[in-house]
Amino acid sequence: MTRNRETMRMGRVAIHMLGLALALLPAPLGAQQAPDYADLANPLTGTDSSFELSYGNTYPAIAVPWGMNFWTPMTNKMGDGWTYRYGDHRIRGIKQTHQPSPWLNDYGAFSLMALTGPLKFKEDERQSWFSHKAETARPYRYGVYLADYDVTAQVTATARAAHFRFTFPESEQSWILLDGFDMGSMVKILPGERRIIGYARNNHGGVPGNFHNWFVAEFDRDFDVAETWGDGWKRNPGVPQAEGQHVGAIIGFKTRKGEQVHVRVASSFVSPEQAALNLDREIGKDSFEATEAKARDQWNALLGRYKVEDPDIDAKRTFYSALYRTMLFPRMFHEVDAGGRTIHYSPYDGKVHPGPMFTDNGFWDTFRAVFPLFTLMHRELDGQIMQGLANTYDESGWLPEWASPGHRDVMIGSNSAVNIADAYLKGIRGFDIAKLYEAIRKNADTDQGRPKSREGKTISSVGREGVDWYNRLGYVPYDVGINENAARTLEYAYADFTISRLATALGKPRDAALFASRAQNYRKLFDAESGWMRGRNRDGSFQSPFNPLKWGDAFTEGNSLHYSWSVFQDVQGLITLMGGDQAFAAKLDSVFDSPPKFDDSYYGFTIHEIREMQIVDMGNYAHGNQPIQHMIYLYNYAGRPWKAQARVREVMRKLYSSAPDGYPGDEDNGQTSAWYVFSALGFYPVTPGANQYVIGSPLFRHVELALENGRTFTIDAPGNSAANVYIQSATLNGRPLNRTWLGHDEIMAGGTLHFEMGPRPNQAWGTGPGAAPFSMSGRGKR
Repeated sequence: MTRNRETMRMGRVAIHMLGLALALLPAPLGAQQAPDYADLANPLTGTDSSFELSYGNTYPAIAVPWGMNFWTPMTNKMGDGWTYRYGDHRIRGIKQTHQPSPWLNDYGAFSLMALTGPLKFKEDERQSWFSHKAETARPYRYGVYLADYDVTAQVTATARAAHFRFTFPESEQSWILLDGFDMGSMVKILPGERRIIGYARNNHGGVPGNFHNWFVAEFDRDFDVAETWGDGWKRNPGVPQAEGQHVGAIIGFKTRKGEQVHVRVASSFVSPEQAALNLDREIGKDSFEATEAKARDQWNALLGRYKVEDPDIDAKRTFYSALYRTMLFPRMFHEVDAGGRTIHYSPYDGKVHPGPMFTDNGFWDTFRAVFPLFTLMHRELDGQIMQGLANTYDESGWLPEWASPGHRDVMIGSNSAVNIADAYLKGIRGFDIAKLYEAIRKNADTDQGRPKSREGKTISSVGREGVDWYNRLGYVPYDVGINENAARTLEYAYADFTISRLATALGKPRDAALFASRAQNYRKLFDAESGWMRGRNRDGSFQSPFNPLKWGDAFTEGNSLHYSWSVFQDVQGLITLMGGDQAFAAKLDSVFDSPPKFDDSYYGFTIHEIREMQIVDMGNYAHGNQPIQHMIYLYNYAGRPWKAQARVREVMRKLYSSAPDGYPGDEDNGQTSAWYVFSALGFYPVTPGANQYVIGSPLFRHVELALENGRTFTIDAPGNSAANVYIQSATLNGRPLNRTWLGHDEIMAGGTLHFEMGPRPNQAWGTGPGAAPFSMSGRGKR
């Protein structure tokens, strides 16, 4: 790319970001007040979780959509991935967080805490009792009463900054602490400027050696006490600066009853100067109310593009709570410099580059529904994310598969290809597709030269582990020392399907033919004797012994009953292998009807994903993890759409709510939420790259989707109810719709999808010739 083209592209990105910001500004005085969709979203959904059992493994993220920084209360010690647990009773502080998952943990975190009385700055000593009855959590604001100190703490956020408001009692000793956390931190108090500046370097991998999160905290009153603590929790009276493994700042003053102290905080991965610029640009001298209003308006503007009308308020709360989670990750990792240019610190090479960058995402999870939701409803954002992937390739030589903030050695697959191909095939532009195609081909051709972790180990999640075996045999063998080999084979084959489709669109017929052939590699793992997918040795024999209920081993966080359905690209081909429609549907039924038995010997203990399957009384259906989440929709391919309708509604009703235990397992960067969002709308993207959505059973009576192209797509089901889960008939723009899929272009054109719903199945609807969704082996061939 030439320098001029790069400059032009960066200008377009900056203009788009300015346009987005303007679009999200508060409505002028006198304008009609928009509904508070943000107040229907509950950030506490999924927080009642633990290592043993996940009901989301989330924390309350106080943020703006896809913001660089989130803020969350801490009930657990610094460095613990379960930073906020709903069942805990004491709070240690409110921290800036970038954590995408407790399993990945955090980076660049630091916290603020307020207290009164004799100084207690150690985290175990300073924590305060609190009650959920005196706690308020909204996407745009968090508030809590710190009972031990009679202090109310509140925080609201911007993309790269936050505004705190602490309401104190009358006290001779009132304090605000800034904890820089361990693994390297620095604080410097500037009393004349009423500021604390510093950095936090804590991380759990995926960062270069020069990684810093620079921060600035500006107070609205003078300090009576300004001191620090150093390593070993050593208090430094009168010393305004500290640097070491774990340091912090102590600000003290007298307060009157009801006195409010405001702290405006911002940070930057680029420099301390950029942190100050982020603070001035995003908050400046705004009041707490003004900062909160801007955050609230951003959430309402985006959530309000999904307009739900239905008498079931609980289902609406669940919907908007799930929708909020789809708008957090991947987070922006870029900033805007003094000249208005988009720049980013690279977590790959440690340098500052022009252009967008996004991070904190695992594509093994999110290729399934989160990114398809972006291609439908957030297309400009998706284009920016794709350009961020091109920048990642420039800076690291590889595409990310799990980034936090740089490459992390987690999960499997080659799913970056899926996201790129799906975006391009759905007409999203504004990114360097030539560079991304080069990166995709590299993934598919070699595993040499992959990046190393800080311990010097090859990061096997990047590229394709076992790619030489796969390209030679058509599968990754079970007996060559590569774990999760069958799962890798199935995911590589699906990625190859999307590459083939992309190659066709780019005018590369030879590549298209090669990857279309490889997309059929799933057949090599099908064991006709057992009827399930099974690991295969390099000599062609199947692994033995074989237990389809064994979790892990040849599969990833699941067993053969879960992964055998991962033939997104050719469900018709899988139906044929399994013996036809009736046998296929019976095999789907068997997953639900069998008892929840399992073999956990690969792990040596019962992992939480297994336990979540076991306890919900749905047989071996493991909706709490991603591999099986599309399975219900496969009934449509076998001519039994009414079974999909019943099961989809059952899962939405039984496994989801807006409560703290509202998810059936790990929420995972919006994926489990996106399943609910799509399913509640009435359709789901089983095969990203095919430009289709498979119809299930709409949850609401009326939904309007405000598309970015200015059109509106409406889903009407006026007779919907808890009993009326079955589709009796459907029309699209007034014309009968007797197939079980929608085209992406049909939705983008706008219009109305109308359903007549009833309490009993209509087995004639969606079962005729051509009614089934796309398959490589042919559509609707039964």
